[in-house]
Amino acid sequence: MIVTQTPLRISFLGGGTDFREFYRQEEGWVLTSAIDKYIYVIIKERFDAKIRVGYTRTEMVDDIDELQHELVRECLRKTGILRGIEISTMADIPSEGSGLGSSSTVTVGLLNAMYHYLGTPVSHERLAAEACEIELDILGKPIGIQDQYIAAYGGQRFVKFCADDQVTVQSLCLDENVMRKLNQNLLLFYTNVARKAESVLAEQVQNIDNRLPVLREMKQLALQAKASLCAQALDDFGQLLDQSWQLKKQLASKISNNTIDDLYNAARKAGALGGKITGAGGGGFLLLYCPPAKQDSVRAALSNLTELSFNLERDGSKVIFNYRRW
Repeated sequence: MIVTQTPLRISFLGGGTDFREFYRQEEGWVLTSAIDKYIYVIIKERFDAKIRVGYTRTEMVDDIDELQHELVRECLRKTGILRGIEISTMADIPSEGSGLGSSSTVTVGLLNAMYHYLGTPVSHERLAAEACEIELDILGKPIGIQDQYIAAYGGQRFVKFCADDQVTVQSLCLDENVMRKLNQNLLLFYTNVARKAESVLAEQVQNIDNRLPVLREMKQLALQAKASLCAQALDDFGQLLDQSWQLKKQLASKISNNTIDDLYNAARKAGALGGKITGAGGGGFLLLYCPPAKQDSVRAALSNLTELSFNLERDGSKVIFNYRRW
């Protein structure tokens, strides 16, 4: 039996420049972080040749082509595990529509578990690259490629996406004091709206050629935010989050709406310096940067929302239990 733990993420700035339609024209830059909310994958051998997959439902099939869970199906196909296997996935939070990168987290966690089950663990880079291949090339999802990399590598990262499809993952190397202060200034609230990321992202992809100036400005803000964190200028980072959110809303019509705008404006009025909807937009979680002295006021302004306590995470996808019989 193998159990993997793979972190969800909050993408700070630069999201949208990790789409192939953009970075194959010019380099994309994203500032992102793993958080201490996870998706767990459990994989074990069966006594027969069937394939059993447990998630929000249970599937029992004789052939991988019969599986309806497309991520499990394609990860099995990719790793060459064709029969006699049981797989279960569990999440710390309801993952669908959260905006915390759950789809890519599941894919990376599945691949990591399967390769360890086979006794052939692979690098973080390969986990991320193969997760991208499965989600974008095989399943044709209209998504970027930042989530797969932060799920695999973990930590706080500045990620570059190059025109030749090379990806460079840089650690911010924040010391414990900066990490603690940044954590104290970040709040996360569930908007009570779940949405399919594809419904938002499909329009965003179609709009890329008409939004190039906006995307260029967003990636420059990501670079500035990296510099602010490294210089310990945390309030500057918070204000850059606001600037980036105002730009991101221009990328597609469904990224924000009146309800989200009202929530965000109420938080800003109460003392938050900046923030954004995590992920594609349209719902999921609202991330806010707010100095501790103003946080009670922000919580009062958003009293109808559920707050999710979290911490920034150092580790990426990893095995937390490994028992293999030979």
